[in-house]
Parts: sequence; C-alpha cells; structure tokens
Amino acid sequence: MGKINQGILGGVSGQVGNVIGGTWKGIDYLRIKPSSVANPRTEGQVDQRSKFSTVLKFLQPMTDFLRVGFKQYANKMTQFNAAMSYNLNNAITGAYPSFMVDYASALVSRGNLTGAANGAASSPSAGNVEATWTDNSGSGSALATDKALIALLNTTRGEAVFTTAGPERSVGTATIPVPSEYSGEDVEVFLGFVSEDGTKVANSSYLGSVTVA
Repeated sequence: MGKINQGILGGVSGQVGNVIGGTWKGIDYLRIKPSSVANPRTEGQVDQRSKFSTVLKFLQPMTDFLRVGFKQYANKMTQFNAAMSYNLNNAITGAYPSFMVDYASALVSRGNLTGAANGAASSPSAGNVEATWTDNSGSGSALATDKALIALLNTTRGEAVFTTAGPERSVGTATIPVPSEYSGEDVEVFLGFVSEDGTKVANSSYLGSVTVA
C-alpha cells in the first residue's frame, strides 16, 4: 500500500494505483508503472537482443581500451555505451540467429584525428604480434608525436591485449607481446592513434586476423 505524506500535495511513498512514488537524493518523484507487454519476445525484440549480445561479446574484453578510444563520443553516456551504439548500427552482419561483427566496419576508437596509413599486422616471432604503418605525419591532422592505439582481440578466449600509449606515429611499427598460450590462435588486430595531449583520437583501422606464432 502506498502512503501520501504531508497531505494530498506531499510526496507519495510506494504504489497508489498505477503510480509509484519515492524519494531520490531528497527529491520526491512519481512515475507510472509500465503496463505489461503482451508479447515481450517479438521478432524485432529477439533480433535486437541477439545483435546487442553479439556486440557486447565483441567489446567487453576491450572495456578499458574504449575509455580512450571513444572518449570524444561519451556525451551523456559512457565510452562503452558510445562504442556499443556505433557498432550496433554499423558493424553487424548476417541474420538471426547468426549475427556476426564485421570487423572491417567496426570501430574500437573513433574521432577526427587522421588515421593510420597502410596498416598491416603479422606475428614474426613466438609470443609477439607486430603492427606496421606508414608515417603520414603532416597529412591532415596527423602529427609525428601521436601515440598508437593497438588492440588485439582473441575471440576464442574472449580476451584482448592492448595498449593506449604505443609508439609514436613517426616510428611506424609496434610489437605487442601476447600470452604464450595464444600460440596457434588467431587475434583480430585494430590500430588507431591518440594525440600526445590525449584530446584527439583517430578512427581505428582493422589490420586483419593474425595467427600468433
């Protein structure tokens, strides 16, 4: 049973009819109890939940990386939610129940800083993945001092290895150590950049799938 405090004009505590009242940080509030949904599992809802689950599985191992990668788009939402929103709308392929992430269309960093040129990835030695790129400093907003953002996603294990402070753009290469148990497994490689002062971020480039030596 709900109670009306301080008379009819006072705050409501609990439920009165379909109105629920309460107090949050000293502020009285009212909300309407939502009506029951006749069919909570319509085709559209099932599709959307499946897409959401697919993108969530993709991004969760990179949560800390996304705090840098999507910092410019965290307006009234978290960086993770901004990444979820972008990839739900732009990086899903296939049809229910076989939705997949199109890595070439996915972004793990997003911004208006000039991105990587001629990025490539390989595993030249045991336990290491190497990313290379052409130094395009001076092209657009690219500066020699921009730091590489590199993420390696191991979908088999649901894990990621990444750096948000890699070598400078002018260096043109970065070697990322990975756990020894990754040997023989594939990692999906993404490369972006962040400005030296951390205020600008580049869209990530997908460098492909690499089998770890």
